[in-house]
Amino acid sequence: MSARGRRRGLEEEHEEHVDERWMASYMDMVTVLMCMFIVLFAMSTVDQAKFVQLKNSLATGFGAVDVGKVDTAEGIVVPADLVDTPAVDDAGTTDLELAIAEVDDLTAVQAAMQAALAAVGLDTLVEYTIDERGLSVGLVGSETFFEPNVATLSGQAVGVLDAIGPALAGSLREVSVEGHADRHGVTTNYPTDWELSSARATQVLRHLVEKSGVAADRIGAIGYGSARPVDMGEDLAAMARNRRVDVVLLSNQPDSVRALIPSVLDGTAVPDDPVPADPAPAHDDSAANTGH
Repeated sequence: MSARGRRRGLEEEHEEHVDERWMASYMDMVTVLMCMFIVLFAMSTVDQAKFVQLKNSLATGFGAVDVGKVDTAEGIVVPADLVDTPAVDDAGTTDLELAIAEVDDLTAVQAAMQAALAAVGLDTLVEYTIDERGLSVGLVGSETFFEPNVATLSGQAVGVLDAIGPALAGSLREVSVEGHADRHGVTTNYPTDWELSSARATQVLRHLVEKSGVAADRIGAIGYGSARPVDMGEDLAAMARNRRVDVVLLSNQPDSVRALIPSVLDGTAVPDDPVPADPAPAHDDSAANTGH
């Protein structure tokens, strides 16, 4: 074959190769167009509600402040700072529920003390009060529990403390032993009623710690003298009521919970209803009403 023939054959082969390259570009373009139409079709059939939820969720995630927080399983949730909800602890319990539980616990302790005292015939010698401080057990009348003008415990006082001691020792709450004196009393063995009331409170504390097993780091004693009378009368009965020692089992709840205890006790506390009732139809005129 001549040189000219060989050159002609190479040129024809080159032309055939160039003519085939356009197919690759065409196939790429068709593939891209197909993908675009698939995406457009998918967007045209999106669930509008889910699309809005997704949009709001993404907006919240990127820091938008005018869009509510979204849970795609539950729907739109109003931001917590815009909702007036009852105070709750880490376990999701409201203050009112904690107050109700606290009253139940203190009432159970009181019932245990009453049963123990009734078993030894001393249940009429004490008075109980449940309030925002906790449970107060009042040893009222110094003649019943102490000899006149001294801090020595009487036999009845020892019996009462032995009966209520196990309930106090079994609780994790702190105990305050508070001595009080009659504001008209005459003190012969102590300089003032302050010292007498403090000495009696200390004697009660020592018996509870040394004989009943109350933990020493959970109990304290204080003397109020005649500064906190419970009865302002002038007769002997009023004076006797002011000569007392209170053993207070202190509530260990926060202030917000303890403040609700009185309303729980008098029945005025109403649990919060998280789901508001549907308003009555306009045409329906009927109303449903369903210590010391």
